[in-house]
Amino acid sequence: MIIYDLKCRDGHKFEGWFKDREAFEAQKLQQIIACPVCGNTEATLIPSSVAIMGRDNRSTAMKPETGTPPQKVLREFREYIRKNFDNVGDKFAEVALRIHHGEEDGRNIRGTTTGDEEETLREEGVQFIKLSLPKFDG
Repeated sequence: MIIYDLKCRDGHKFEGWFKDREAFEAQKLQQIIACPVCGNTEATLIPSSVAIMGRDNRSTAMKPETGTPPQKVLREFREYIRKNFDNVGDKFAEVALRIHHGEEDGRNIRGTTTGDEEETLREEGVQFIKLSLPKFDG
């Protein structure tokens, strides 16, 4: 599965999940990729700031050590988020919009949102990722 960052003719940014590049190209030709904000079907690829390695990628840059238990990887990921993202709590949408509009310096943030706040962020073109990280005992 490949996740592409896309932009419609009107400049709205969104992501699409595809089996491979050929699947993206076929869906683009059929005009069945639609912007979730305006419905426009003219989608183009835009550079992505995140890369996810798949099983066909021979690079070891993002692969955990062989034999690393998944729980350990999740703990380390959770700790990375905790250390490198400012926790803005339930003010996430408010702070994200201020950063998006240049009213605050850009930085990594984390927090919570309501469904309505998420919709507002999407309409404004604010990119965010929703994660549910497990809590561990000890």
